[in-house]
Amino acid sequence: MLVTVDTGGTKTLVASFSEDGLVTSSVKFATPKKPTAYVPELIAAISTLTSPDDIDAIVIALPGVVSSDGVLISAENLHWHDLDMKKELAGFFDGPILVENDGNLAGLGEARQLPELPDVCLGIAIGTGIGTGIVTGGKIDPHYRKSEGGLMVLEHDGVLKLWESFASGKAIKLAYGKYARDITSKRTWNEIALNISKGLLVLIPTLRPDVIIIGGSIGTYYEKYAEKLDSILKASLPPHITQPTILEATFPEQAVIYGCYYYAIDSLADSAS
Repeated sequence: MLVTVDTGGTKTLVASFSEDGLVTSSVKFATPKKPTAYVPELIAAISTLTSPDDIDAIVIALPGVVSSDGVLISAENLHWHDLDMKKELAGFFDGPILVENDGNLAGLGEARQLPELPDVCLGIAIGTGIGTGIVTGGKIDPHYRKSEGGLMVLEHDGVLKLWESFASGKAIKLAYGKYARDITSKRTWNEIALNISKGLLVLIPTLRPDVIIIGGSIGTYYEKYAEKLDSILKASLPPHITQPTILEATFPEQAVIYGCYYYAIDSLADSAS
């Protein structure tokens, strides 16, 4: 059995997968403010799903920069730093523990759902923050795995700001006093499309993705802003830059756990070969 963990800025989703890639059970809990509280809650959540003896591997997605040996260097939205989850869980589970950035895993999860793998797929998870993941040939691109697209500094209202500070789900709530689910104004959704486009207009010429998949909590409302976003990109991209296919995520709020699953399958196969 594989256990997957999507650690978000507000909630954490823990799910178990069968060998054939099906979610067998899941549980959520509010993400604590401090890692000292997160670790015991995570262990308790995993314990409600299964026994450590039945786990083949645990894959943990974290919203920040993760080193090549699986240590969280920093997670700005959570204000966590230097968190070694392998060390923290050593007393609970002595099998493989894989740790990766949540944006990378969301991109991987969505790319692997496509009927045909694109050469370059850019996954964008818009939730509490904005996570990005670049997947090439069906794998997380090692050259970009530490990239943080949501932390790009862009002009917004005449001021330089982080992209996620004005285009994320959290930013939408702060700007309009409403959660995305409660927004019905077309004008507001057009403004949201414009804010999302500002980051894409940097990423598209830089990365030249074939496909962009938008997920996260704001990905669930893609139809609200898709037309406006498409028109902005068509009008703004240089003529020689091909506009990539933009898709709504197949699993907008579960892409990360599916990415965890594929990441585990690939990692276990590599270690066995």
